[in-house]
Amino acid sequence: MPLDVEDLLKIVLVLVIVWLVVEILTGILGFALGLIAGPLKGVIGVVIVVLIVLWLTDNL
Repeated sequence: MPLDVEDLLKIVLVLVIVWLVVEILTGILGFALGLIAGPLKGVIGVVIVVLIVLWLTDNL
């Protein structure tokens, strides 16, 4: 099942929005949420990179 470029861009857009929400919540709620959300920022970045690599290699 091939994935259209538009669908991939929608997925990336949702991931970026989630990333921004995590950043905003971390800034507003401070240190306690930062301990929880800190590792999530790296994971979201890795997911974005993996999706792009899979799309470029036609494995998605």
